[in-house]
Amino acid sequence: MTNELIDFVLVSVALLAIGIYGMSVKRNAIRMLFGIEMIINSANLNLVAFARFIPNSQGQTLALFSIAIAAAEVAVGLALVIVAYRMYKNIDIEDFRSLKG
Repeated sequence: MTNELIDFVLVSVALLAIGIYGMSVKRNAIRMLFGIEMIINSANLNLVAFARFIPNSQGQTLALFSIAIAAAEVAVGLALVIVAYRMYKNIDIEDFRSLKG
């Protein structure tokens, strides 16, 4: 491994840690969506970094598919948050317990 690859991996680990912190500590739906996006961006950075250093790798292609899936996930998640806000006038996750079947 070269120093450049280690730098990419360290930034990816930092993004992953920030995303996990955002998912576990914050109880706001928008902040949780941001945390999920940080985790997905961490995985994308790893895919592209390893694809750069491994010849004939398909890391960039996988990263593009992952970005497309992340965009769809954000659209659906944001739509759910908007519907929940219209129902409860709040986007606190604890208030959504009545949505259970």
